[in-house]
Amino acid sequence: MLSQDIINALKSYTASMQAPITFVLQTGEHEKRSELLTFLSDIADISDNISLEERDSGGVLRSPISFLIETQGKDTGIRFSGIPSGHEFNSLVLAMLQSAGSDIKLDGAIKQLVGNVSESLHFEVFVSLSCHNCPEVVQALNQFALLNDQISSEMIDGGLFPQLIKDRDIQGVPSVYLNGELFANGKVDAAELINKLTERSPELASSTRHEALPLQDVVVVGGGPGGVSAAIYSARKGLNVTVIAEKFGGQVKDTMDIENLISVPKTAGPKLTGSLQAHLEDYDITLKEHVRVTDIENGDLKIVTLSSGERIATRSIIVATGARWRELGVPGENENIGNGVAYCPHCDGPFFKGKDVAVIGGGNSGIEAALDLAGIVKSVTVYEFMPELKADQILVDQAMARDNITIRKNVATKQIVATNGKVSGIEYIDRANDEVSLQALEGVFVQIGLVPNSQFVKELIELNPFGEIVIDGKGRTSEAGIFACGDVTTVPYKQIVISMGEGAKASLGAFEYLLAHPVSPEQTASVEALLADEESTEQAA
Repeated sequence: MLSQDIINALKSYTASMQAPITFVLQTGEHEKRSELLTFLSDIADISDNISLEERDSGGVLRSPISFLIETQGKDTGIRFSGIPSGHEFNSLVLAMLQSAGSDIKLDGAIKQLVGNVSESLHFEVFVSLSCHNCPEVVQALNQFALLNDQISSEMIDGGLFPQLIKDRDIQGVPSVYLNGELFANGKVDAAELINKLTERSPELASSTRHEALPLQDVVVVGGGPGGVSAAIYSARKGLNVTVIAEKFGGQVKDTMDIENLISVPKTAGPKLTGSLQAHLEDYDITLKEHVRVTDIENGDLKIVTLSSGERIATRSIIVATGARWRELGVPGENENIGNGVAYCPHCDGPFFKGKDVAVIGGGNSGIEAALDLAGIVKSVTVYEFMPELKADQILVDQAMARDNITIRKNVATKQIVATNGKVSGIEYIDRANDEVSLQALEGVFVQIGLVPNSQFVKELIELNPFGEIVIDGKGRTSEAGIFACGDVTTVPYKQIVISMGEGAKASLGAFEYLLAHPVSPEQTASVEALLADEESTEQAA
């Protein structure tokens, strides 16, 4: 099952393993077990530090196609039910290496927070091997398991457990269960998991201790192309830079085919995200990942508060938080996310094989989604609000040529209808005559554009009516020392290459501002003393 290229790569990765690991495969019969056994055997043959045992786990493992990872005879808490190939192969490789002692690249505050968990938590992550968002969730929870013996995490390939999928009414991935109850589903990432953990147990964040950073010159909020560009340009000026990224890569990470990044003929979002992170790591830049900004105290020196409770003092801020999927805002949408309403055709399309679905939106993303789904589902109906489609003509031509794609123009979605907790239809209005119709279907994919992630600064800086941060030609906002770039701003044409350029521009604007507004040693000492006092008080408490 493993190509020679993969074997060679694994030999390179496993050469640095610091401890031996064992795959423990549950005994029993299953039609896929021999395939899984071969898969694991091939991996074990690559290194003397990897072994394979077949034994009864005593109920720890779900089925004969389930296995766990032990290190030096100790259960790591990491389980896989199914064959972790496709996008999940990386999850397996990382689990192997991190179980063997490789560094877990989570911020110290996050490690502390996870380590503070005192109750037994068993996570189940239902995935599709074609889902490019699922590995981030699997990998994050695997890391949680390695950080705390009270936590275990199981990846479950939904395609191999159809009865379990049916019993739990799962229609979207990733779908995360905690101790048997639904914990999170739909567009989930590591930051969302951490947020939900702290919402469930607020004491986790309050008991986390932080070591205050020295005064920063620039804090970049956002880890997409614009934010990374701004951070690198700032670091190259010799500035102290911190990047705060709730999700490193942003929307780019969820974009599979990228063919318009000049000088790179073709790439994929996860690959580009990896390149962005590798470039960032070439510089002395502090990265605070999987946390969000909850408050900004404005002034000559600014205090940024994070969801982890950490506070950072900085001379300037660059906001590069990008945008998120726009919601329809109609009845039945939020109530049925994960039960027929979805936003990612790549992730959730396979769950609608042979079914009738709708795509809301006639722009490039909508028509591309329809084309992707057409090869999986029975039929796709595209609903476009305007009298004409907004997508590129080449995409429209391809959609029109498909027998199972229908396009309805000049219609407005009134509501998404559900029966017994599952999407069963869509009610829409013909805008030409106000006639209301109901179409029976089982899935709705919303593809109507993006909303800027600017809520956290709406009381601080000027936004336009669309929620975009208003900036000038140098990336300056309405507040001195606060800059912005990329999709969160008023700059038109939301493109990767434009965000990168805008990030560089905002960085240069911030550098110019810093030169004109030097900080005195007294100011620096004062703010650092303030944060140190807060840290001491927190620890004493």
